[in-house]
Amino acid sequence: MRIFSALFGTETNTFSPFPTSIDQFEPNERKPGEYHLFGQVLRVLRERAEQEKLDIVQGRGGFAEPNGMTTRAAYETLRDRLLADLRAAMPVDIVALAMHGAMIADGYEDAEGDLIAEVRRIVGPDVVIGVELDLHGFLSKNKVENADILIFFKEYPHLDILDRARELVDLCLRTARRQIKPVMSVVPCNMIAQFMTLREPMSSFVRRMKDLESTDGVLSISFVHGFAWGDCSELGSKMLVITDGQKSLGDAVAAQLRDELFAIRERCFAEYLDIETALTEATQSPAHPIVLADVADNSGGGAAGDSTFVLEAMLKRGVTEACVGPFYDPGALAICYSAGVGAKLPVRIGGKHSLASGRPLDVEARVLNCAPTADMLNCFGSGGTTPMGRSVRIDVAGIDVVLVERRIQALGDVFTPLGIDWRSRKIVVVKSANHFYAAYAPSAAKVLFVDSPGGASMNWKELNYRARPRNLWPMD
Repeated sequence: MRIFSALFGTETNTFSPFPTSIDQFEPNERKPGEYHLFGQVLRVLRERAEQEKLDIVQGRGGFAEPNGMTTRAAYETLRDRLLADLRAAMPVDIVALAMHGAMIADGYEDAEGDLIAEVRRIVGPDVVIGVELDLHGFLSKNKVENADILIFFKEYPHLDILDRARELVDLCLRTARRQIKPVMSVVPCNMIAQFMTLREPMSSFVRRMKDLESTDGVLSISFVHGFAWGDCSELGSKMLVITDGQKSLGDAVAAQLRDELFAIRERCFAEYLDIETALTEATQSPAHPIVLADVADNSGGGAAGDSTFVLEAMLKRGVTEACVGPFYDPGALAICYSAGVGAKLPVRIGGKHSLASGRPLDVEARVLNCAPTADMLNCFGSGGTTPMGRSVRIDVAGIDVVLVERRIQALGDVFTPLGIDWRSRKIVVVKSANHFYAAYAPSAAKVLFVDSPGGASMNWKELNYRARPRNLWPMD
């Protein structure tokens, strides 16, 4: 059994001013056996190859941190490299890809769907094509028509990337061996929202999907949330059911789940507080730590990661015993790193990338820690770590600020690697929309979601959409 595999994709925020260029795409393996967070399909294939006779061919690809529109040159270059590797690997029995699903490039509204279609043209109709995708992707017509199996994550935060990769590989192998005949059923849900699956009612809905997967004939069920900041004609949540040759069963199950989801839609939104309300609640709380999520400055949604709105409000209030991170400001970081531990200096932080980042803050900083490299421990996906690059901890009027060299969101604990005991702080501000939750919520007295300005603003009705469907709740 010969299998071609590659990692390819990104999550595109079409409202971000920063283009995604080819130099931002990272390979699946930083070193042998150290897989990209989204590159677990290759890991699973290699695990299976230790147990059965599989010939695994890895193609070139790449995965980029969420940002603005991918340049045409970047997409076409990466696509053509991957396709050249596939042609060289032919003949193959299976193409197993790891993608995001919300990649939009200049001239390609559905870039990953375009790539899957090109793969189909090369391998023909009989080779199995399977793809693992982020639930914040788009379930497009191109993807459905050209793939045999599409498996989206079920959890947000993405606790199940490795589990879904194992599901994908298993279904691909069974399909290639003619043990099953997967058929996909898709039902639009006509909505877009942030469906957080660690809390009710979504945690029960995910269990419901898993229970239905034990039904005879049902192979897999995915709820595709969609990505609200990716303006395209395929935007919107959809139910996907894969059955073993039973299209009518899949259609019925997908429609049933769509109706159940629509019935609970009003309860799926988190409560978003304005900055002042959130800080008032946090400062008056007798328990700590209170974790504030600066959701609009989530670099995992394409924001810059350097907005100053929340930090400025904290400084005006005289908030102390607090920490904020990760703050993407390579310039300020370089100055503080050069000054060294113990230095006290004026520095301008944040507000550098766009109007959505707010205004720069001129502060007096004391350098408390300088790390030539620091790794954030992930609390979802396959575990492991995410490099933050050079990192610095500075004290600004009683607030610990973590400056990082790499533009990342708080996937896990960004404070402990810099010597900050965040659990002892009264207020902890993380730049993330929801992926922080598994790491911080168990130790938090309370988690508050802040409706701050930023590049990933939750105020979707204020975004200048041009291509999205006009029948999406709650915007329409």
